[in-house]
Amino acid sequence: MSQNARRSPLPRTEARLSGVIAAAFGRHFEVRTAMGAMRCHTRGKKNAYACGDEVDIAPAGDGLGVIETLHPRRNLLWRSDAFRQKLIAANLSRIVVVVAPEPGFSSLLISRCLAAAESENISALIVLNKADLAASLPAARERLQIFATLGYPILELSALAGADTLAPWLHRERSILVGQSGMGKSTLLNALVPEASAATAEISGALNSGRHTTTFSRLYPQGDGWLIDSPGLQVFGLAHLDATALETAFVEFRPYLGQCRFRDCRHDAEPGCELRAAVDAGLIAARRFEHFQIIRAEIAAARRANPGW
Repeated sequence: MSQNARRSPLPRTEARLSGVIAAAFGRHFEVRTAMGAMRCHTRGKKNAYACGDEVDIAPAGDGLGVIETLHPRRNLLWRSDAFRQKLIAANLSRIVVVVAPEPGFSSLLISRCLAAAESENISALIVLNKADLAASLPAARERLQIFATLGYPILELSALAGADTLAPWLHRERSILVGQSGMGKSTLLNALVPEASAATAEISGALNSGRHTTTFSRLYPQGDGWLIDSPGLQVFGLAHLDATALETAFVEFRPYLGQCRFRDCRHDAEPGCELRAAVDAGLIAARRFEHFQIIRAEIAAARRANPGW
């Protein structure tokens, strides 16, 4: 064997490791592999990866590696406006929307999260945390009723007392916790994954919102599945959805889509609109239809600002 042959490295395909992205820090990523966690970067400026992505990496020694290949995604949870997009997580089976009686939650944000989940075929669960706040609990339940009526399960619990009732919902699932700041996601995560030691913060009463304690998404293995914690959401743009995808993402609209008198009905003031007729008849909640109109208007504005969508 020649000296050159002895020094030849293994073919790159043999040197690769498969893994799952567990955290993203700009252009650097933590990838969980069979050999343990590795800190990886990408070649060039490419960094369009999300927590939960399955990748192949080329080890570079000392726990470092280079991401070489992205495996096909089952789905992708992301938010977007006219000019920016934020990848949140990939390959999910369940999205857990965490809300609480205090400091108040946005039902519009819940509709956005549910629309994003429906558009990517991800099942959704709403968790009403801080259920021990008896005085404000009835009002929170009433606000969530429109989602319960649609069949979305709503689980009440207090993360301070534990998360035993939520654990079965996460068994063998690839889940993500999403929600506004101050809803108790970090406390809930600590109850589910004690080793996470997620930071918690007191609610800022002056702003009626929690301080951001999670600045990036992180994946935690859980049995045969995993759980991702994500930063608190205040906005959730859906500029990447076209009109048809948005309509379909509102599950209660589906029986009426394609039934309007005009094929290009925008469900505004057109005669023979079956969607509006269903709203007038109380078959579709007026608040949900309002959410749809708000999101649709935002998408239209984003596409006018950036025709490249």
